Amino acid sequence: MKLPDSRAFSAAEIALALRLGFGAVFIIGGWFKLSRLLDPAAQEAMVEWYLSPVGYINEFFQQYLFEGVLGTVITPWAFLTALSTFELLSGLALVAGFLVRPLALIYGFLLWTFIIALPVTVTPGVTLETATYQSPALLVQIRDVALSGLAFVLYNVGPGAYSVDHRVFGRDAVEDKADWQTLGLLTRLSLAAPLIVGGLFAGLDKIPSFGTWAPILLGLGVLLAAGVGVRAAGAGVVAVMLWFAASKISFDASLVVNLNGFKREFAFLAAGLVLALYGAGSRYTAPDLYRRVRAGIAGLWFLRRARATEAERP
Repeated sequence: MKLPDSRAFSAAEIALALRLGFGAVFIIGGWFKLSRLLDPAAQEAMVEWYLSPVGYINEFFQQYLFEGVLGTVITPWAFLTALSTFELLSGLALVAGFLVRPLALIYGFLLWTFIIALPVTVTPGVTLETATYQSPALLVQIRDVALSGLAFVLYNVGPGAYSVDHRVFGRDAVEDKADWQTLGLLTRLSLAAPLIVGGLFAGLDKIPSFGTWAPILLGLGVLLAAGVGVRAAGAGVVAVMLWFAASKISFDASLVVNLNGFKREFAFLAAGLVLALYGAGSRYTAPDLYRRVRAGIAGLWFLRRARATEAERP
């Protein structure tokens, strides 16, 4: 991918890219789950898988949601079906650019519930009778942490000019003066998180590694975190996500099963493309931090000199 020397900030293009990538995640996720939850032959297995030790709802939340008072009105099937329906409809809305800011805000917080609800056992010396997640939930679900960060970026950028919100609500729905210095920082740090985790903990239980050599992930993550070579690193992220998607395709599986295997990566691909085209600004990059530290030290030195001079005066 050829990187242009400079490109003017465009909230419309950034919003469109993030909306398409983010929306694809939830369209595919909702489509995949509903195709099974609404199939009488597959719904029971789908519910059991979600509630199993290798599913996504731990015992604490199963008791809270499906037992006691709530359990009289909420069944696991109804809960999963409602959540999957919301995923599908919200994904379609994001792609169309409808209610973008409310949905981005909801997902910015909702994605963290997938982390705290994950069934995990990391106690040393415990012999497990059934398989479950044996890495910290934050590391297993680090991609959802990244998606949460990107959701807040989308919330601040807004729906953009190429959206239903813009047509319905006019320019009030569009923010052309978004602070890309700040949002670029959040974008690169959000992308850096899963890459660094994948690079450092590759091979451990359920740690996402994108089917890529760990040093490559770590290198890209460090570049993004340091804010050095961000545009090239963004292009590298695009290449990694395309490689991972290609490696997951199976001609023996259906379209939705194939897409579900790399649905989150659509959002990361979109964010990587945005960074490749627009960079991430200069705020809190390694050079910027060096200048800040150097200025701080110089300020302290001048302050001490001024105080010493004042003390020497008769």
